[in-house]
Amino acid sequence: MRTRVLIVDDHDEFRASAAALLEADGFVVVGSAAHGAAALEAVARLQPDVVLLDVQLPGLDGFAVAERLAALEHPPLVVLVSGRDPASYGPRLNTTRANGFIAKRELSGAALAAVIG
Repeated sequence: MRTRVLIVDDHDEFRASAAALLEADGFVVVGSAAHGAAALEAVARLQPDVVLLDVQLPGLDGFAVAERLAALEHPPLVVLVSGRDPASYGPRLNTTRANGFIAKRELSGAALAAVIG
């Protein structure tokens, strides 16, 4: 069974390119969202296996969304993404309840598969 992914990012172009890239590598992109509140609603509705979640979102940031998702009875795996260097987030990346981090420039199906195991 193929892994179902929800893409959350406030940039339309990134959502589209990430979807095309992941689908070409065998993932099923079940939907997308442009901000944190929409991500939470989409997870409840679509039940993805993985949420590819931008750190920098309007409203609830990716860290806050990851915390809320981790508290669900059956949480999806959460992989944070950002165009920023991971060091710019300091200890937050080490204490988040997300399952991993991928720099946007390094996103690929293989990178996502490696993070989610």
